[in-house]
Amino acid sequence: MKNAIVMAAGKGTRMHSDLPKVLHEVCGMPMAEMIVHQLKKAGAERIVTITGYGHEQVEKALAGQCEFALQEPQLGTGHAVMQAKQLEGEKGLTVVANGDCPGVRAETYAKLYEIGKDADMAVLTVVVEDAASYGRIVRDSEGNVEKIVEFKDCNEEQKKIREVNTGIYVFNNEALFEGLKDLKDNNAQHEYYITDLIEILRGKGKVVKAVTTDDAEEVQGVNDNYELAKAGKTLQKRINAAWMKSGVGIVDPDTAYIGPEVTFGKDVVVEPNTRLYGKCEIGSRCRIGSETTLRNTVMEDGSCVDACRIENSTVKAGQTIKPYSHIVGNVVVE
Repeated sequence: MKNAIVMAAGKGTRMHSDLPKVLHEVCGMPMAEMIVHQLKKAGAERIVTITGYGHEQVEKALAGQCEFALQEPQLGTGHAVMQAKQLEGEKGLTVVANGDCPGVRAETYAKLYEIGKDADMAVLTVVVEDAASYGRIVRDSEGNVEKIVEFKDCNEEQKKIREVNTGIYVFNNEALFEGLKDLKDNNAQHEYYITDLIEILRGKGKVVKAVTTDDAEEVQGVNDNYELAKAGKTLQKRINAAWMKSGVGIVDPDTAYIGPEVTFGKDVVVEPNTRLYGKCEIGSRCRIGSETTLRNTVMEDGSCVDACRIENSTVKAGQTIKPYSHIVGNVVVE
């Protein structure tokens, strides 16, 4: 069984918003939904999202896509994972993912599941120029991961370490819940850190590994609106590049915004300043003109739209929609 736990309980104070941080959108999709989407592509069969601030909103946005567990009060990352009680006793592997890290590829989660077959715990790390306030990866003389030290608990020597924790892990599920029982809150923040599981599991003779990614942008978390825009740009480039390599003619990839659930047929042209979000299905030989926004819309073969806004609708084969049309549910909005 491949399980996953998505950490989505925080408010996101630096967003300066009443909306829970994980519901802020990238490429037309809430960040938490993006993570769930990628985990499913990686093979996750059971996903539990840990909610907290604004949990009703998060649960509504992800309804039908995963299970939920409420963390209240919020006493750290280890405490958050403890709330996924429905997974206790399950066999198999469990990936722990951050709900505010939307750039992680399905391939990366799949790699973690593969590594997890030969370990009780594995942590995804990255080497950065400026380690800032991230938890440092401390290795022993043989290069094995010894522990992760949170920045606020680092000594001066540990602060110089550039290999940092991404907050993304894979566990043997039984080892995870065994280790959680031994977590303590004897740290500067009086919280239960999931990172302490490295020392706990090593102490039990368990196998702990690390896998390092060289793509810092992929694992960049989002804490404010500037970082949200950066994450959106990273995803925009990745999605557009993949479609162009598959034959889609995107005239200006810098101004074309395409969501992860959009699909294209052959010989499609996407002109500048366009937005395609939700579950759009674009057929073959279609043209999407400049200043067009499509959401949850089907364009059948040979259809054309230009400077339109169309939502929850179908553009029939060979049909051309005149500029400045606004259509919702196949009804023209005047």
